[in-house]
Amino acid sequence: MPNLFRRLFDVLAGSSQDDLRRQIQYLKAENEVLRSKIDGPVRVTPEERSRLVRLAKPLGSAIKALVTIVTPQTFLRWIREADKRRPKRKTGRKPGRPKSPEQIRRLVLRLAKETGWGYTRILGELKKLGVKVSRSTVVNILKDAGLPTGPERGEATWDQFIKSHAKTLWACDFLRHRIVTKWGFRDAYTLVFVNVATRRAVATASTEHPDAEWVAAQVPLFKAAAGDGATECRVLTRDSDTKFGRPFDEALRAHDITPVRLPHRAPNLNAHVERFIQTVQNECLDRFIVLGTRHLDHLIAEFLEHYNRERPHSAIKFRTPVGRPPPLRLAGHPGTVRCRTRLGGVLRHYFRAAA
Repeated sequence: MPNLFRRLFDVLAGSSQDDLRRQIQYLKAENEVLRSKIDGPVRVTPEERSRLVRLAKPLGSAIKALVTIVTPQTFLRWIREADKRRPKRKTGRKPGRPKSPEQIRRLVLRLAKETGWGYTRILGELKKLGVKVSRSTVVNILKDAGLPTGPERGEATWDQFIKSHAKTLWACDFLRHRIVTKWGFRDAYTLVFVNVATRRAVATASTEHPDAEWVAAQVPLFKAAAGDGATECRVLTRDSDTKFGRPFDEALRAHDITPVRLPHRAPNLNAHVERFIQTVQNECLDRFIVLGTRHLDHLIAEFLEHYNRERPHSAIKFRTPVGRPPPLRLAGHPGTVRCRTRLGGVLRHYFRAAA
């Protein structure tokens, strides 16, 4: 399994916007060269046209600069025709086998779009649900909708990996902050962990010397803080920082956690913990002159309590990572709005007191 993750991350290593733009420019130029070698128009089948239209719709007007198989005007006409295409209704008795009920059709299309399964796998799922339908009916429904009848092959995308592992996937990185000591300014390091699904954050005590032995010693503490249950850590992503090293990975495996090393120069793959670190700096640490590691630990502990229990997050429908959804109350309802502060008013939490 680690080899599969490593191959996936190696492919995504160069997925910055600049790299993607250069790759697209090259592929477009190569396609234009190949197109110039073909005499006459390129003939496509209805299935091929449907596939091109389906992939082009999310691109919007940008398809005008990319399409070379036909003129942009012709391709836009294909899209308009696909949008206008509707099942034709005929009155009277129809010759041949009647069409499948709309409920079955919708179910087949839902399974195909949500899973990427082929017609054989969809047929088996329908039989499990007690839906009697023939193999050819499933194939025809998929073809009429312009969907492939075979299953999707190849490795999963990064988005699919995140969705499938979100609840038990944690990400970690070092938070570095400048502190004042009796020897002058020093860099202090705190190892922070963020759950991708709930956004719950955990942090270790800070140190000025984060060597491999210290980092490995934080694993059992993190395991205990993360807890068991639905959000128990099963997979942990980390960057290629040398402070992690082999002892850290071995300690993770000893606690039934699969370490996933991210490729170099790919910060977007660790975006959740990177964003948390930025939030800590902007909303808390940058507002203080931090006097030593104990002071830093106190500030981070107060911020974590605020972040996990009081601060709403738009990515999780304005819930708090370990709290309940916000109550739906209007301004005119009973209950005075109160404010609870932390760290001298730097962190504020508003709530409605009982009437």
